[in-house]
Amino acid sequence: MLDKFIIEFDKALKVSLPHNLKNERQNPSKHIDEPTLSDSQRKHSEALMRINHTGEVMAQAMYQGQALTAKSKENKTLMQHAAIEEIDHLTWCKERLDELNGSTSIFNPLWYALSFSMGALAGKISDEVSLGFVAAVEDQVCIHLEEHLDSLPANDNKSSCIVKQMLIDEEGHSKMALDAGGKVFTTNTKKAMTGFSKAMTFLSYRI
Repeated sequence: MLDKFIIEFDKALKVSLPHNLKNERQNPSKHIDEPTLSDSQRKHSEALMRINHTGEVMAQAMYQGQALTAKSKENKTLMQHAAIEEIDHLTWCKERLDELNGSTSIFNPLWYALSFSMGALAGKISDEVSLGFVAAVEDQVCIHLEEHLDSLPANDNKSSCIVKQMLIDEEGHSKMALDAGGKVFTTNTKKAMTGFSKAMTFLSYRI
């Protein structure tokens, strides 16, 4: 148990300090020129990308928690594979925040702890619930990303490019989870998750 705690604590530190992480795929916005943004546009893009970064911190925590308590080796492997793709998203968002002279949310350690706990609990209950939790969370993420694509400044092609690729990947994670036997969550459960999501976006947009 002590070894597991040390390993998970190390993972949490690496996610909290993104410069320690390396993405496998190149940032899709790498070859797009930096747009000319007004101060208000830049601040809005920065805030949206901070939300997306926090969402990826939470995704890392969720997948790590679920992998830790997964009932089957197959489900653990699925969670670990999804977590690797989320590292790409995490580093892309951090790179874009740096380009916008923005900062990550100070609440990220809190969101990591909460998401890790929920992921571990879902995995402890059953693989079916754990996979269903992934699908439900990713569906929420896709809604946010679609809203961000509509809200980002029209000429901020760099941020939009990153968000578009994230959306494709998140939709794939949701489908993967359901195809693997994930439980379809009830409408009331999804509403409760929406409330939690709104609290995160409200705080991360500002701080």
